[in-house]
Amino acid sequence: MKRIVLISCVSKKRSVSSPAKDLYISSLFQKNLAYARILKPDQIFILSAKYGLVDLVEVIAPYNVTLNTMKAPERREWASRVLSQLSSRADLTRDEFIFLAGNRYRENLLPHFAHYKIPLEGLKIGEQLHRLTEMIGSNHE
Repeated sequence: MKRIVLISCVSKKRSVSSPAKDLYISSLFQKNLAYARILKPDQIFILSAKYGLVDLVEVIAPYNVTLNTMKAPERREWASRVLSQLSSRADLTRDEFIFLAGNRYRENLLPHFAHYKIPLEGLKIGEQLHRLTEMIGSNHE
């Protein structure tokens, strides 16, 4: 069984094409990535509203798309694409998925996974940042 972390994209990005891990520059994304690395997963992917499932080192261009403004059918179509991309890299019924992503990014994916965790579920952005800071800090002591 593999452990896979899925981090949602954010609106704050560099203005030039970059490896995905460097494209997203918000503190929320940076803290999510730092926390994901502490978990020592087998893989970390980004859930991109434009590109679907993105590897951290994949070079992608900046974009201005979010699932938060998409209609439900568009979100279902996006999720179908992500599931297709993910199923070639993971076992959706055996592997454990850890979501560092909001509900819009999870809602159409979760029914397809047997094992998943949502460590920041129900927390507002500020609360997520605070909790991530705590979890990252307690791992460096």
